[in-house]
Amino acid sequence: MNSPGAGRFAPSPSGELHLGNLRTAIFAWLFARSTSRTFLLRIEDLDRARAGAEAAQLAELTAVGLDWDAAPVRQSDRIPLYQAAVGSLRKADLLYECYCTRRDIAEAATAPHSLPGSYPGTCRTLPASARNRQHGRPPALRLRSEVTDWTVQDELHGSYTGPVDDLVIVRSDGVPAYNLAVVVDDAAQGIDQVVRGDDLLSSAPRQAYLASLLGIAPPQYAHVPLALNREGQRLAKRDGAVTLESLADKGWTASSVRDLILRSAGLPAGTLAGALEAFHLAGVPREAWIVEPGELS
Repeated sequence: MNSPGAGRFAPSPSGELHLGNLRTAIFAWLFARSTSRTFLLRIEDLDRARAGAEAAQLAELTAVGLDWDAAPVRQSDRIPLYQAAVGSLRKADLLYECYCTRRDIAEAATAPHSLPGSYPGTCRTLPASARNRQHGRPPALRLRSEVTDWTVQDELHGSYTGPVDDLVIVRSDGVPAYNLAVVVDDAAQGIDQVVRGDDLLSSAPRQAYLASLLGIAPPQYAHVPLALNREGQRLAKRDGAVTLESLADKGWTASSVRDLILRSAGLPAGTLAGALEAFHLAGVPREAWIVEPGELS
């Protein structure tokens, strides 16, 4: 019998964690611990990193009672892993140069029969003679996808099929793209359970397809409901006191914030250990947590 792998939480160090981030982190911890998996923390700092944010986030996670089983890793320290994956894809002739700007892609997306947000393949067959001379800027590297959709299994959403386009693998500034980094990192860290917000469900088919090209088995997915404001939007600073720091100014302790989150998940307040004893898949909410301002007064 194979031993359980690992689960993870992977924040971007762009600022303080809000209630929704903390709730997802607690869900990820509960899923991992309830299945006897290792729980890991990864700092996804390839794109955005604000000075001091990483340390603040680690302190916030600790304050609500979370722990992890190894030192956190940072994507910025793992560039050679991504470069090796790029080399593998390039060797298989699965990459091509793309010179399109965001404006180019947005305009193409308004064409009839186009899929919103997907890349239309403009540079897929661009001849070499038309590249640098025509565009005069560094290219991104895109995946030459051989499918138009892919199906994944999700613990909460069941079978989910989503579109797969020619996603970016390396950005035009030379930085590995998120979809590549997350696939490579999960495989390298032995992560076979990915618990994250359901706003990322549509990314799972693309990432699972990319994993298949790299010879990586897809993880077990569980996309949990988000915390939203009354307008149905993801929580943000515009919603007032929604971080540990801002709530502390209103008299909230970290433990009281943790208890609020646990109650929103249908779990007993008190300790994460007590919540873990009561945690089961069937009890995980399927609807978003609408955070009313009165809850935080």
